[in-house]
Amino acid sequence: MAMKVISPVKVDFRKKLDIRPGDTVRVWSKIEEDKGKFRLQAFEGIVLARKHGSEAGATFTVRKVVDGVGVERIFPLYSPMIDEVEMVRRSKVRRAKLYFVREKAAKEIRRQMRRIMDAKYEQEPADAPAAAAPAEEAAPEEKK
Repeated sequence: MAMKVISPVKVDFRKKLDIRPGDTVRVWSKIEEDKGKFRLQAFEGIVLARKHGSEAGATFTVRKVVDGVGVERIFPLYSPMIDEVEMVRRSKVRRAKLYFVREKAAKEIRRQMRRIMDAKYEQEPADAPAAAAPAEEAAPEEKK
């Protein structure tokens, strides 16, 4: 007696899905708004890790930066809430897990903020003495 398993997920397609760390993917996930009403929402980012191969519990982690804040989501590979996984770009990396990208991104943001703050401080002192200098020159002339 053979049992037929009915699944909303195309298991063979997901099993053959070649997602690797370093790839940029767009994951279309179903979001439930009202009872029974779903909409699709895209989450596009870089794949940091893939865990548990192509087993039933396989997952992959995707990271993107939104308004200067890093957002990571862990997607189950065989989740029925994932409608589609698009491959946007493939990159060659030399690591299996790209967790170091978190610290690298944080350092880059700190460096950019330092550059912005330095530029602000350079502009303010330069403007202030230039505005004060003509007032000082005008004052001695009035005394004569």
